[in-house]
Amino acid sequence: MVLQDAAKPGSRVKKGEMVAEFDRQYMLTRLDDYKASVDQSESSFKSMQANLDTTKETHQQSIESAKANLDKAKLDMRTLPVRSAMDSERLKLALEEAQARHDQLLKEIKFVDTGIAADRKVAELELQQSRLELKRAEANADRMVMKAPIDGLIVMQNTFRGSDFDAIKVGDQLSPGQNFMQIVDPSSMVISAAVSQVDVEKIRIGLKARVRFDAFPGLELPAHVYALGSVAKSARYRPDWVKEMPVSIKLDQMDPRVIPDLSVSVDIIVEAQQAGVVLPREAVMQDELPGGNASDPYVLVRAANGQWARRKVETGLLNHVQVSIKSGVNAGEVVALEKPVQPSPDNEKRRA
Repeated sequence: MVLQDAAKPGSRVKKGEMVAEFDRQYMLTRLDDYKASVDQSESSFKSMQANLDTTKETHQQSIESAKANLDKAKLDMRTLPVRSAMDSERLKLALEEAQARHDQLLKEIKFVDTGIAADRKVAELELQQSRLELKRAEANADRMVMKAPIDGLIVMQNTFRGSDFDAIKVGDQLSPGQNFMQIVDPSSMVISAAVSQVDVEKIRIGLKARVRFDAFPGLELPAHVYALGSVAKSARYRPDWVKEMPVSIKLDQMDPRVIPDLSVSVDIIVEAQQAGVVLPREAVMQDELPGGNASDPYVLVRAANGQWARRKVETGLLNHVQVSIKSGVNAGEVVALEKPVQPSPDNEKRRA
């Protein structure tokens, strides 16, 4: 299908306004053919109705004519006493023939009515079919003209034009089912994002989130998880075995600078606690104990004499790179990210 006309990208439209039209010359030609077919069917239906009415009227006249012949034959039978034997027989045969003809025509009434009704029904069905085909052609022609379902902003989708990846324009040939345009409500936007399959189990609908915009580094807007996908998909720039789940994030607050198709980053708040000391995760250490157990978490804090002192800590929320400390370390203290290398006994002897 060739896109013949479309609203300009970035323009605002009202509900019901035409936003796109495809080349529908073929559909309009077919529509004219169906209109002519309906006109012909209606004329044929009227002609058939007239013929059926004529047939019924002709049969009724035949009955009346047969009734008149029967009445005449009955009157002629009253003259038998003055008739010869041959004339009497002739009159009796005429009466029997008139009676048989009249009875036959009376029996044919239901068959004639049934045939007329059947022919009329067939003609009505053919006319109805022609009208349905016309309505279907009109609907198909109307589908080639698209109207805005809501008030919003026009956003054109991209497509490959040769080796270039560019926005769809008037004159482009589109495939059936291909998305070519979006009408978005700028007062309420939803972000289409993806989250690693490893983290999706922690995400729930309604969780709060923070959205940052690459185009506006200082802009941060509140949002919440609006919807979660049910089927994983392969990451675009990663191997197929790395799966991601689609997530929809709805902005709770808008900004005039926010427009469709901006790239953003989203932080979903899975858990929260009162702000305290936050350390790199590698600063919190644990020693392996006999039996495969691990010691309580601790950190190495630099003392005033420059030595490292081991101090037990109570951890709070953590992620892959950071951990919050409830107690054990104060803000401003220096901690080690790895265990300091202890001098060996040989090196101590050499120094002595």
